[in-house]
Amino acid sequence: METKKKFEIERALATENQAISSGQLKEDNPLDTSETFRQFCEACRRGDLKVCQEMIQAGVNVNARDRHDYTPLILASLCGHYEVIQLLLENGALCERDTFQGERCLYNALNDRIRNLLLSYDYAKSTNPLQPLAAHITSLLTRPEPKTADITITTYDQSLHLHKFLLAARSPYFAKKLSAAPNTTTWKLPDKIPTESLAVATQYLYFSEVSMRRVMRGLSDEEELHVLNGIDKIGRQLEMDRLFEDITEVSDRRLLRQKRTDELIRGRDQLEVWFKENVLRNKVEVETAKVDDLKWDRHNSIYADILLRADDDDEEEDHVSAATEASPGPSESSTPPTRNILGLPVPSSSSSPTPSRRLRKSTIYPAHKAMLLRSEYFSTMFTSPFREAQQTPYLQIVTLDCSPKVLETILTFLYTERSDFGLDVAIDVLFTADQLFIEKLKQRAALIISTLGNGNSSTVESENPRGETDQEEMLDIYEVIRAGWDTRVQRLEEFGARYIAYRLERYIDTPEFAEIVQESARRVTARQETDTVELVDDIRYYLSDRFRLRFEDSGLDEMMDQGGDDADAIAEALEDLGVKDEKEEGGVIQKEVKNGGMLEKEIEEQLAVGAIRTLDGEIAGDEFAQDAINYQILLGKIDRLLENLNLDA
Repeated sequence: METKKKFEIERALATENQAISSGQLKEDNPLDTSETFRQFCEACRRGDLKVCQEMIQAGVNVNARDRHDYTPLILASLCGHYEVIQLLLENGALCERDTFQGERCLYNALNDRIRNLLLSYDYAKSTNPLQPLAAHITSLLTRPEPKTADITITTYDQSLHLHKFLLAARSPYFAKKLSAAPNTTTWKLPDKIPTESLAVATQYLYFSEVSMRRVMRGLSDEEELHVLNGIDKIGRQLEMDRLFEDITEVSDRRLLRQKRTDELIRGRDQLEVWFKENVLRNKVEVETAKVDDLKWDRHNSIYADILLRADDDDEEEDHVSAATEASPGPSESSTPPTRNILGLPVPSSSSSPTPSRRLRKSTIYPAHKAMLLRSEYFSTMFTSPFREAQQTPYLQIVTLDCSPKVLETILTFLYTERSDFGLDVAIDVLFTADQLFIEKLKQRAALIISTLGNGNSSTVESENPRGETDQEEMLDIYEVIRAGWDTRVQRLEEFGARYIAYRLERYIDTPEFAEIVQESARRVTARQETDTVELVDDIRYYLSDRFRLRFEDSGLDEMMDQGGDDADAIAEALEDLGVKDEKEEGGVIQKEVKNGGMLEKEIEEQLAVGAIRTLDGEIAGDEFAQDAINYQILLGKIDRLLENLNLDA
């Protein structure tokens, strides 16, 4: 059976290499010998989520292969790092069963859990990360409510209601035509071009997967040729040189997938460029008190039909210098104010502000309802009787409870599917995405928090400490846990419990930790005296996981797995390691260290050169004994905390 499997893999490799060498296929897994990619592969091998996330954000190719012919996904699968595999798949890593590398990945998976995860990422999910964006844009062609189309294209027998901003982003011809005449609402196609040709071109513009067979069904050979000629003419007129080439179907599924992926990437890039040059470039910052005085005409040059507002978080007062006070104000300047594409004044860096205290500012972003509909929040708003859904002479302003930086992140995701943001705004993005019902962005924010939220250390380093760590706190872990509760994100709850468990000695004696434990207990509706405290249970689990790695060589892990009373099993293991309980005074367990009959003089000598100490200051014979004692101490502290809080868990 194994020989047959190897033969199939070798045959798949030979077929793939032949297609690549002939130019029919692009290589899915190009060789990358750079130091950056080597570090990425090493992080996948070690299971370091933080480093993997940082390098993916930096643009590393998740589908490249190293000089040993391993891809990051194969390395993570071989080493059994489930969360790293999940991260790679979510970021476009390929695991196609009919490819050499895909078969290797499945064949080398460490266990069935990982193999099932790999198989669950089918063609659409694994090879088309842009599919959600494409599906939404395609749906705009048939979505009746709310009405977002602003231009009608007609043939001799049909009319299509389309969107100016999409036509301008995808077609150089429409970009120039609509820029010169933004009020254009109709465009007539020459009568010689058949309706079927327009339908194909429109589907291509709207990211749809065009099926020429369906279009040509029932047509004669002469009619098919007429339609193809019409497609060619439309492509040349709209200056879309690749239109005819991209919609030509091929029989090879792999090549078809490759072409589809290239189309989506090119379309997304076109939309992203247009978004940055028109939406982001035309944002306007105004005093919050004057926002209601803004009048933005509905017929504007970037075809915006709604305005989004985000206010600065705090109000600051800046006292201008004497030199600033002496400079001329706007009324004294001979240079007229610069205006943006919407006709509103844009602050110039050379102009001098009127001397006054700095007032709170608001940032206004022009946007398109057609793209905001990706959020269930906006979809409900624009299809309801609410004021925001009504047609008005001037664009309506919708205020969101977030900072301008967070709103910009939200808009970037809705328009481009990109979600590369830092830990500094991740929690705010999480809450805003939850408010707007953007589930994918919410999960992305949770992923960034749980992978980048380990301070300056990598995930592997931070979760395998011995003693205190000096890493600077990059986030408030209590805020993360509460955010997980409020937004119902299990990943954050688990991350918070794991983060605390691996640093429990730092948190266990603080009042903030006691407070979060009480909050966790209160989250259980109608809690009984003996009900569980979920956060404490999770911390105990990850604490066991933390020390289990250290106990493997000492045999304590086997006793922990036997069930029953953990305290008895641990006590036996401690005695084997040379540690026994002596007495308990004031709730603190004192230890006597045997160390095989070590004399007091020898202990003093060891202290002089730096003995290994436990959390309670006692001496341990070696690191294994230290870990065993520390584990028991931390468990005891948890129990005493629950007792002090009157919580039986």
